[in-house]
Amino acid sequence: MSTTLGIIEGFYGPVWNWQERQQLVRALAPHGYGFYLYAPKADAFLRRRWQEPHPPAMVAELAEFGRFCRQHGLRFGIGLSPFEIFNRFDDAARTALAAKLELLDRIGIDELAILFDDMRADTPALAETQVDIMHWIRERTRARHLSVCPSYYSDDPVLDRVFGERPTAYLETLGRLLDRSIQVFWTGEEVCSREISPGHLKRVSDQLGRKPVLWDNYPVNDGDRMSRHLHLRAFTGRPAANSAYIAGHGINPALQPVLTAIPAITLAESYRLGTEYQYGQAFRHAAKEVLGRELADQLHADLLVFQDAGLGRISEEKRQSLLRTYDVYEHPAASEILRWLESEYQVTDEMVQTQ
Repeated sequence: MSTTLGIIEGFYGPVWNWQERQQLVRALAPHGYGFYLYAPKADAFLRRRWQEPHPPAMVAELAEFGRFCRQHGLRFGIGLSPFEIFNRFDDAARTALAAKLELLDRIGIDELAILFDDMRADTPALAETQVDIMHWIRERTRARHLSVCPSYYSDDPVLDRVFGERPTAYLETLGRLLDRSIQVFWTGEEVCSREISPGHLKRVSDQLGRKPVLWDNYPVNDGDRMSRHLHLRAFTGRPAANSAYIAGHGINPALQPVLTAIPAITLAESYRLGTEYQYGQAFRHAAKEVLGRELADQLHADLLVFQDAGLGRISEEKRQSLLRTYDVYEHPAASEILRWLESEYQVTDEMVQTQ
């Protein structure tokens, strides 16, 4: 498998603890996952309060997790979202950004991702300004890998409706001016793409003047609607032929760190098997590996309820029955299912708007 796979912890909502992150790395490293990008929207010191330093204890934890990733063969990166900095990249912003870059260097990151996603842009020369910011950062970071998520990271018109109409030739301008060593994230034809094809990726590669890194918003299940469902099924709509047109493939995981390993493993299998890949078999293999045979069989039996029906269409009688069913399993994945059934993973609109 030539495609570099990775985990992009970039969701809205509740945050994982360090043990959960480490367990996911242990689960996916044997399947060829090669990078971990820490960028949870709930880490305010990377987004809304980016000008403030992380508390010392958190700096130490990030540094330790970076060492853990490298010990397991993954490069470790942090995604910084300097909130709406492109609207006013003045001396004060530069001073604050330089201080943040110095702190990230002390943590010892291998990759720095600058994330301009999900912010409103009021500057007319948006692509040009963002390129200037990226080149300014490139001269000051010690990270060996530098990447950027554009403001308009998909063809999806929902971005224009929510954050303002994209400038003419935004993607082409960004790609033409941006140093070729800087990688660019892209989610596909939609923010949460149902399918990503070689033809689409070739077109985007031509626009950017480089192969994009896929930021795949599956199996992520943040947001008010999606958090009512468990995204467990194997990957589909990502043919192995995509590997010729991408520089990497990162997945934004589900809110449930143990369960998310199931679809993550199937993505690796889809690249490994190519045209021989079968998503149903891939799910069963991955579920058995993560859960053991008995719990995997139970999850397979309830897949339609968890992924398709969701909490909004489960009767109270059925919910109580599921609580009793999964309460007998002493497994962290069963605990995640129980918490989901109790709506503990619910992501509200307020969370999305304020993180």
